[in-house]
Amino acid sequence: MDELDSEIVRLLQSDARQSNRELARRLGIAPSTCLERVRALTRRGVIRGYHAEIDPTALNRGVQALVSVQVRPLSRTVIDAFKDSASGLPEVLSVFVLAGGDDFLLHVAVQDLDRLHGFLIDRLSQRREIAGFRTSVIFQQVHTTAPSRLPEA
Repeated sequence: MDELDSEIVRLLQSDARQSNRELARRLGIAPSTCLERVRALTRRGVIRGYHAEIDPTALNRGVQALVSVQVRPLSRTVIDAFKDSASGLPEVLSVFVLAGGDDFLLHVAVQDLDRLHGFLIDRLSQRREIAGFRTSVIFQQVHTTAPSRLPEA
């Protein structure tokens, strides 16, 4: 990625709804050049998609938590099965497969603390492969929606 590609990514992260013509104007390049650059970034997998950022509270998900999970036996089959199962649960926003003391980190969002407790007891504690889990309730979240490219080492 060169500087122009990095600037395209930065501008799209700040407003993905802007037109190609507006993006090209802000970059000081021809719209055709801009369009080709955006298409190339998409083909290379740098741009993976566009989405709307939604407030979880507006979707009746006022309580969020991070749940660290340990599974046993630790095998590819168990890891893949749990990852697929967890990602299909409606309460789960993200599933992270980890190295270290925990095997997974689940980002969950539910209506209230009672529903969080129900999720933990009814969905997680019933699974035989789960050796243990810890839950951290999220009070506030600061989310960087526009990470920039780090310099090469």
